[in-house]
Amino acid sequence: MTDQNGATRTLQQPINSGFSAASTAQEVIDDIDLSGKVAIVTGGYSGLGLETVRVLALAGAKVIVPARDHNKAVKAVGNIQGAEIWEMDLLNPTSIDNFAQRFIAGGQALHILVTSAGIMACPLARDARGYESQFATNHLGHFQLTARLWPALCQAKGARVASVSSWGHHYSPMVFDDPNFERREYNRWKGYGQSKTANILFAVELDKRGKEHGVRAFSLHPGSIVGTGLEKHVSREELVAAGVIDENGKQILDPTRNLKTVEQGAATSVWCATSSQLDGMGGVYCENCDVAPLGSEASANGWKMGDSTIHAGVMPYAVDAEAAERLWKLSEQLVRLEWG
Repeated sequence: MTDQNGATRTLQQPINSGFSAASTAQEVIDDIDLSGKVAIVTGGYSGLGLETVRVLALAGAKVIVPARDHNKAVKAVGNIQGAEIWEMDLLNPTSIDNFAQRFIAGGQALHILVTSAGIMACPLARDARGYESQFATNHLGHFQLTARLWPALCQAKGARVASVSSWGHHYSPMVFDDPNFERREYNRWKGYGQSKTANILFAVELDKRGKEHGVRAFSLHPGSIVGTGLEKHVSREELVAAGVIDENGKQILDPTRNLKTVEQGAATSVWCATSSQLDGMGGVYCENCDVAPLGSEASANGWKMGDSTIHAGVMPYAVDAEAAERLWKLSEQLVRLEWG
C-alpha cells in the first residue's frame, strides 16, 4: 500500500458537520448565496437532480440542465427561474462534445458540476461503441463531459464537482480486465456496482489533478429513494426484500436507515457542491451530509440490496489512489481523449 493510498483513506473520517440523514437540500443551502455562480446538473429534470436544480437556482445560481428528453425536461424544469435546458445525451459522445463546446464558447466559468444522471440494474445493453450501458452512462459519459468542461472549471478559480455515486458500489470493484462484460457473464447488479465504484474513483483522481487549479471533487451516496425512476428495472419483489417498500407497495421512510425523501436524498449532493465546511478538502466520499467512514473489506459478493439500510461507509477499493489513476487512464483510452 502506497503512502498516497493511505492518505486518501485517512481523509475518510467524518467531520461532524452538524447535519444528519434527515437534513434536506434546502436546509444545507440556507444562508448560502450563489448569485453570479453557474452550475450544471446532469439528470436535473427528475428525482434527486431536479431537487438539486431547484435549490441551487433558489440560492441564486444559473443552472443548466442537460436533457435527452427536451419535452420532459420542460415540464419538470420550465417553471424554475434561473434554470436553462440544453440538449445532451450521455450515451452519445458527439452530443456530449456539442454540449460542452456550446458552454465553452459562451466564455463563462463553471462553478458547480453535479453529475447526478444515472441508470441502475438494467438488462445488458451497449452504446454505439460497444460499451456496457451502465458503465458508459454513469461513468464514461460524465468523464468525457468533465474533460470537455475542464477549461471552464479551472476558470472559476474555486469549482466543485459532485459525483453522485451510491452505496451500490459495494456490489463490485472495478474489473479492469473486463469492464464491459465482454468475457464474463453479465450481472446487472455487478454492472451497477462497478459503475458506482468508478464514480468514486473518478472523484479521487479528479481532485488530485484539479486541486492546483482550484477544482475540488467529491463523491457521495444520496440514500435509498423510491420513486425517482432509477428503480424502473427493479422488481417489486426486490424492493420489498430490500426493505424500501412494504407489502402494499408503499415507500418506507426512515432516514436513520438511509430510506429518504427526495428532499433528504438531494441534501448530500448540495452539501458537497456548496458547503464551506468542505473548503480545502476533496477526493472524499460522503454520506448523510458528512464525510463517510471506511467500510468493511468484506467481499462484494456478500452484500445484498437491503444491506444499504444497515451498513454505511465506503469500500477501501473505491478510494484506492492506484485504482483511481488506473481508471483514469482506461477512461481516456475508451473515450479516446487525453485530458488537457
